[in-house]
Amino acid sequence: MPGLAETGMTRTDGRSASDLRTITVTRGCSRFAEGSALVAFGETRVICTASVEDKVPLFLRGSGTGWVSAEYSMLPRATGTRTPRDSTRGRVSGRSHEIQRLIGRSLRAGTILDLLGERTIWIDCDVIQADGGTRTAAITGGFVALVDSLRWLYGKGAINTIPLRFFAAASSVGKVGGRILADLCYEEDSRADVDFNIVMNEFGDFIEVQGTAEGAIFSRDDLLEMLEMAGRGIMKIIDIQKTSLDLDEKEERAILSAQDHLRKLEQA
Repeated sequence: MPGLAETGMTRTDGRSASDLRTITVTRGCSRFAEGSALVAFGETRVICTASVEDKVPLFLRGSGTGWVSAEYSMLPRATGTRTPRDSTRGRVSGRSHEIQRLIGRSLRAGTILDLLGERTIWIDCDVIQADGGTRTAAITGGFVALVDSLRWLYGKGAINTIPLRFFAAASSVGKVGGRILADLCYEEDSRADVDFNIVMNEFGDFIEVQGTAEGAIFSRDDLLEMLEMAGRGIMKIIDIQKTSLDLDEKEERAILSAQDHLRKLEQA
């Protein structure tokens, strides 16, 4: 029998089960940031900026190694009702703290920190409109902003390579009304029985898997189908990232040089 993803049944927004929403990445949306991108996953929109600081956390001082960190926030009217700013509450919400740690881990995984030098790249992800998948959109757009900040450092001669280990992106997948669906919008996410957020690299390796049985348990077959569906979607998203970045031959060589350096270190 065909899997639920293969039945061809349409969703509330007209997509088939395995279809992603329309995804766009617009680089250079910030005049001042060293890297920036406005990313849209359907009606979800996130502004991602990368800022370079010539210092690192205390535990890395003197190591010659850099760091990548992230902050995440949702603007007050990103949703149907106003949400108070974290500054008004006097603390970062638990949800925002968890998401920004996820973004930071995901982006660090794709960066060769030893070749960055003692500097920190801050990735700020601000949700201006939320319709599900804000964390996966933030990771996807944040990675593009990160790459542009590394290109900026390389272009000014601050680093000798572009220290990318690999490309990385993220997508959601879940089980809604008995059907496994890719890239959930809010209407689907809000009633999902199972909800996953998957982060992968361009080689199909997993960086992070977050999964929860929200309203019902799920089988091993369900899990494998969700992982496979998310993986196919993420490969498409990475193609969108690469098209948006449009690296030239010199930059491609600078990335390959960094990766070759990493391989030699791992083999030593």
